[in-house]
Amino acid sequence: MSTSLSEQAPVKPKRLGDRLVADGLLVDDQLNLALKESQRLGKFLGETLVNLGFITEEILTTYLATESQASVLDLSDYFIPPDVLELVPHELSSQFQLLPLGRDGNLLKIALADTYNVMAVDTVERVTGLNVEVVTAPPQTIADAIERYYAQSETITNLVDQLAKQGIGVLGEQSGTEAPMIRLCNQIITFAIQIRSTDIHVEPDEQYLRIRIRVDGLLGREILIPKALQASIIARLKLMATLNVTEKRLPQDGRIPFTSGTKRVDLRVSTLPTNFGESLVMRILDKSAVHLEFSALGFTEHNQQRVQTVVQRPYGILLVTGPTGSGKTTTLYTSLRGVNAQEKGVFTLEDPVEYQMPMVRQTQVNPGIGMTFAAGLRALLRQDPDVIMVGEIRDLETADLAMRAAMTGHLVFSTLHTNDAVGAIPRLIDMGVEPYLLASALSGVVAQRLVRLICQGCKEERTDVDVVLKALKIPPPVDQEPRLWIGKGCRACGMTGFRGRQGIFEVLLMNEHIHLPIVQGPDLPAIRAIANRDGMQTMKEDGLAKAFQGITTVEEVLRVVDG
Repeated sequence: MSTSLSEQAPVKPKRLGDRLVADGLLVDDQLNLALKESQRLGKFLGETLVNLGFITEEILTTYLATESQASVLDLSDYFIPPDVLELVPHELSSQFQLLPLGRDGNLLKIALADTYNVMAVDTVERVTGLNVEVVTAPPQTIADAIERYYAQSETITNLVDQLAKQGIGVLGEQSGTEAPMIRLCNQIITFAIQIRSTDIHVEPDEQYLRIRIRVDGLLGREILIPKALQASIIARLKLMATLNVTEKRLPQDGRIPFTSGTKRVDLRVSTLPTNFGESLVMRILDKSAVHLEFSALGFTEHNQQRVQTVVQRPYGILLVTGPTGSGKTTTLYTSLRGVNAQEKGVFTLEDPVEYQMPMVRQTQVNPGIGMTFAAGLRALLRQDPDVIMVGEIRDLETADLAMRAAMTGHLVFSTLHTNDAVGAIPRLIDMGVEPYLLASALSGVVAQRLVRLICQGCKEERTDVDVVLKALKIPPPVDQEPRLWIGKGCRACGMTGFRGRQGIFEVLLMNEHIHLPIVQGPDLPAIRAIANRDGMQTMKEDGLAKAFQGITTVEEVLRVVDG
């Protein structure tokens, strides 16, 4: 007599480690080591496997979700109603690494990193009085979402109102005021990071403290704070940057390492005395947002090949020019990645060191103790370098040393402040560099600007192309029918129609035809004519080509290169 399925003994599910081995994601030796380590530390096996680097958090989340029959959720663009967020206190959410997502009657959906944490589920049900449905996501994703959503719930305005009612004059005057002030400063920085800001300006005025945030190259997002809180906010930010809080008469520079969720950024802080108090500017360096690839920076294949021609030479100088904040350093790092650091000695002099690069010896300059670019370059040349990156050429001594290094078999990268690529030549001659030395040492110049990109969420094609081109006196492209796009404005781009930035470039390559106009002049019109004949595309031409491809707008290109 056969046994029915209901009478058969239930099949015992495989343990996590056995399933990972069976699926080829672990070997037995790794599992045995992880089991011993988890027992020694008193931690879960999954956590130990991740800590040892045997599996990723995403793999662990998927397997645990399968065991607990919980779905894996993408929290990157999830909307949580404020009333749902208020059901679970921030402290409880952080303690158990969980996030309330939505409510349907008596059922509360939560994202929980550890789906087997019965205590977390019981606590939430007790606090909210609701039944709980569990979904999951990787622990880092949940931690980042907790920071993001709860930071939004405690707005800057609420914190300012709270502090203003307490009547704070300076930091620490009253008991209980420090924590709200700390949260206010943290929230200002967190808000700036979330909206992809590059700079935070804290500007004292006669009647209030103004905070402006630069997004996609433009200052906006103005926040007005009562004058009574100015001293406390400035003091707190200076304290975070390890600056002298009592020194208010001299400029100071510092640095703030800041963590928002799982994202870690560095802020370069600068203070300057003004007639209404200290002005403070924080530049946000988000390394995770930078992709050191030529195509990601906006280089066309034509311009990328021209730059790589210089990078592959054994000696010479490649200069990157443009105003402050135009992405020059990122282009230098990207160029430096094309150098084989395993076969060559690669050194950098930077102010500050923005990105860590493997196999590259990087040095921070410090003018306060005499470690200038020139002094560092002299010392560096005694370290047997093949490739040298100098953060910026600021004076004749640095320029002369860089030129002579290029003449003696070194490949040198650096930056300069000029309006275009050809403008680097008279700029260096004005510094005092001999024209003959410049003509022999300089290999190429990259000039660049950053333009805002049309938001992909609200992008639409324009119907008034001919009118726009005629009004702006722009000739249509000769090889295609002119088409233009614009961003209407949406929530994702803050109703601006733009989201993100990319570079527009011109690449000047030196050759024997350009040497004579440099030595005899410099004859800039002749140099430009030769460069254009040899294939140099101007920044304006590069930008307009991107506009006709739907990457940016013609108005944005003209704002950057003609404004």
